[in-house]
Amino acid sequence: MSDCVGFLGAGNMASALAGGLLARGHVPSDLMLADPLPAVLAEHARRGCRTSSDNAELVQQAQILVLAVKPQMLAAVLAPLAERLRERRPLIISIVAGATIEGIAQLLGGGAWAIVRAMPNTPALVQSAATGYYCSPQVSEAQRQQAQQILSAVGLALCVEDEALIDAVTALSGSGPAYFFLVMQAMQQAGMALGLDARTARSLTLQTALGAAQMAVTADVGVDELRRRVTSPGGTTEAAIAVLSSAGLVESFDRALHAAQARAAELGRQLQEAAR
Repeated sequence: MSDCVGFLGAGNMASALAGGLLARGHVPSDLMLADPLPAVLAEHARRGCRTSSDNAELVQQAQILVLAVKPQMLAAVLAPLAERLRERRPLIISIVAGATIEGIAQLLGGGAWAIVRAMPNTPALVQSAATGYYCSPQVSEAQRQQAQQILSAVGLALCVEDEALIDAVTALSGSGPAYFFLVMQAMQQAGMALGLDARTARSLTLQTALGAAQMAVTADVGVDELRRRVTSPGGTTEAAIAVLSSAGLVESFDRALHAAQARAAELGRQLQEAAR
């Protein structure tokens, strides 16, 4: 990929994507980041990336533009750039939570645009993201491959066939790390209640979570079968699973993800209405 990739915003997620591209051998000078904070830009400049405090300068040079600003700042950031973007027509990859393709197009003056809407999650910071993305009809196959290269630089990246599914992605993987953190927190606290010291309970919990995830990723069977294999009849695991099942764990996760999906859709509508 030799096109200049410009990041509008150089916060944590943009930094993770840029770092992932560099780790894969991307030429540093083909990456450009714009941000109002000099200290943030200095870190990227040390890695050989081009930087600027002028968003218009970045737009003028980028063939691929990654929108990585806070949702509430999107309208203010894009408004002064709309005319220049209409002239240049770069591929736009948005990782702005809640920003729909239609909403972004409206901020740019309307019409059809080549926009990829993506929802990475915070493990991108450790190159272990799970990202779902959707491409507008104007995105060519070559552009989709470019987006795939950029988004997969920090982990798994999967394309969905309907933009509405991005809200499901948000509920499942976007918010998902917090669900696992909550489970780990509960396990650690329960371990301490059983008499383990905090350090031991934490270490055993985190390694168990890591090991279970690694087994699930590498196994040739589904997680349901993995769970069955470690649940011996009449054993300790069966006793624990019975308690979790009777407490409605599966049903609770179903309700939780539906609530997260509904909230994601609501936030998207609010952001789009604010842009009008």
